[in-house]
Order: sequence, then C-alpha cells, then structure tokens
Amino acid sequence: MRYQISGIHIDVGDALQTHVKAELNGAIRKYAERPTDAQIIFSKSGHEFVCDAIIHLSTGLTAQAKASKSEIYAAFEACAEKLEKQLRRYKRKLKGHNKDRNQSVEFIDLPSYTDVKKEVLKDSRVSSEAIIVAETDKEFPIFSVKKAAEELEKSKLPFLLFKNEKKEGVNILFRREDGNMGWVEPS
Repeated sequence: MRYQISGIHIDVGDALQTHVKAELNGAIRKYAERPTDAQIIFSKSGHEFVCDAIIHLSTGLTAQAKASKSEIYAAFEACAEKLEKQLRRYKRKLKGHNKDRNQSVEFIDLPSYTDVKKEVLKDSRVSSEAIIVAETDKEFPIFSVKKAAEELEKSKLPFLLFKNEKKEGVNILFRREDGNMGWVEPS
C-alpha cells in the first residue's frame, strides 16, 4: 500500500508519519482486504490542526474523512475514527448484502465432463472432430456491475460470469494481478 503523508505549511516529522502508517494499517487490515493507496494531508486553520484523509480500495470504494483539533495527533485520531467507521460499514454491507435471499447465488464449480470415445477408423486414424471437454447448462446470475463486484469480493473466486441487468450479454468480472478488478463487456 502506498502512503502519501504531507502537510500544507506544516512540517510532518518522521514520528507523525510512523504513527499515521501504524494506525491506518491496523484499521485497514481489520476492515479492508486490498487497499491501494492512502493520502493524508495535514494543515492549519486558525489555531486548529486539520487532518484530511482519503483511502482508495481496489473494489472502487473511496473512504474520505476530515477532522480538526487543537493538537495534530488528536486531529489525526479523530480522522482515523471516521475512516474506520466508513470501512466498518462497508464491510458490514458486503457481509449483510442479500442476507434475506432465499436462494444463494449458484457458482459453477465443477464442469460436467462428457465421455470421449475414440473411434478408430479402418486405416487406424483418429477422427478429427472437435472434442467437447466440458459443458454446462447453468443459468448466469443477473447483476449490475456494482453488485457483481460485491459478489466477487465476497466469494474469493478468481472471476465471475454474469448477465448485466442493463445491457444484453454475458459479462466477466475478474481479479487482476495488481489486486484490482477487471471487467469484460461485450461490444
């Protein structure tokens, strides 16, 4: 995770940077799985210190908070509490999403394999027809892209095939190597 800790007309020392990284790591590890970057800016407004923080998650969520106190550490602590509350609510939403659903989303785990019979021709050559390795007649779930991303986040699968509720056709949502999600949509 990348941190950008800076100050506007304030010198942000090593002790404050270490404190900020340690506190944010604890909150982010507890509530978010793949954060990408965090930007924390300290400034002074009158006699108070202002802490403005933005955290980007790989799921597309941006948690943002701002707090001001008379001491710089207290301003950061108040800001961190607000960020942690947003992340906690987001995680609760992911866990509780569709909890009242009667049917769970059906993911295709194991394909049904067909029997492959090699028919040997009279002159000992194998047939050159294409062999069907796997086939299924499962229906794809119908989601918006946002709901599909939430389902993929909950399921820990490498990809999710779904029908887009706004557009015709099957879409693919997949996990990229950098931790973000990719989306393939038919044109």
